Amino acid sequence: MSVRASHILLVLTAFLSGLVIFLGVFLFASGQLSGSGPTASAIGGPFQLIDQDGKPISDKDFKGKPFLVFFGYTHCPDVCPATLFEVSEVLRALGPDAERTGALFITVDPERDTPAAMKDYVASFDGHVRGATGDEAAIAAAEKAYRVYAKKVPGEHGDYSMDHTALVYLMDKRGRFVAPFSLKRRPEEAAADLRKYL
Repeated sequence: MSVRASHILLVLTAFLSGLVIFLGVFLFASGQLSGSGPTASAIGGPFQLIDQDGKPISDKDFKGKPFLVFFGYTHCPDVCPATLFEVSEVLRALGPDAERTGALFITVDPERDTPAAMKDYVASFDGHVRGATGDEAAIAAAEKAYRVYAKKVPGEHGDYSMDHTALVYLMDKRGRFVAPFSLKRRPEEAAADLRKYL
């Protein structure tokens, strides 16, 4: 086999391996890759957290309306603010229907993300976006329920960042996971998709 053919075969193998891993992660996250039935593979569920105003917030506050959930942190340099901006654009595109939906930003960094920090942060986005924090145990329980990966990554001078899952979860009126919500489209198109679940 020539060097060129070997190179092409190597690239093709790497691409196919990546595709298989991506599909496996997607199917697992959406609950379609499990042999133990829909209950065991469900994403989401009860949570007890604190909102940006220091008040208790739980999954029950969102019952009766579809809502979006995103995990991140206020010190996030790019992905989190970009995602929340896009979520805000979708909510604005909904117009009055935004009152019938919800969006929840749950921190993966409770050490720094106090209710006050969350309040300052979400003030930069649409008013329908609520921030949620809590103690480490409460955040860990929410991460587990949503199958979120989060890990502290040490930086310089004692600082750190957080490596975390960056999916936006679409939950229906009953609090059940529907699918990852795509923001890679026009806000009006995403809003029309969300409006189907009202």
